[in-house]
Amino acid sequence: MDDASIMDLLLKRDESAIAELRRSYERLCFSIAGNLLSPEDAEECVNTAFFDVWRNIPPERPDDLKTYLCRIVKNKAIDRLKYNSAEKRNPQLTVSLDELAECVPDRNGGDISAEKLAGLISSFLRTQDEKHRKVFVRRYWYGDSLAAVAELYGMNERTVATYLFRTRKKLKEFLTKEGYYHG
Repeated sequence: MDDASIMDLLLKRDESAIAELRRSYERLCFSIAGNLLSPEDAEECVNTAFFDVWRNIPPERPDDLKTYLCRIVKNKAIDRLKYNSAEKRNPQLTVSLDELAECVPDRNGGDISAEKLAGLISSFLRTQDEKHRKVFVRRYWYGDSLAAVAELYGMNERTVATYLFRTRKKLKEFLTKEGYYHG
């Protein structure tokens, strides 16, 4: 079933929408949450995300259901990770966020909103070739390790690291030209 049909079911408050949402996206959601959490926590996070979609649509009407759901899952997973690790830090998440911190403006130090920054990053990624874009998204959106990205795209880990380094450098230049880099 396509996203438009699932959205129609959600808007009609038809409970079969959840089953269709699960059928279409459960594996993807578990992949996102599973990159950060234990299987048990990932399952709880995914179930909560599906409930949130049910609870929030309507009144919300996302343009892209898949992206909307993935964002909820990722936010739930990060919240759970923060809760689980309180004082400890997850090295995988920390490393990928630290990598991005080199090129993304600090929202606390600047006047850029999260929505504006996300829009700029999306605009930038649309200018990149498909492979660089996909590698970037797998690493920084889905939280995949370098090894997982390399395996997924049949690449060497060093090549993936080089792709990411170059893409971050270009992103930093792009954001600076847009007036949003506060280094």
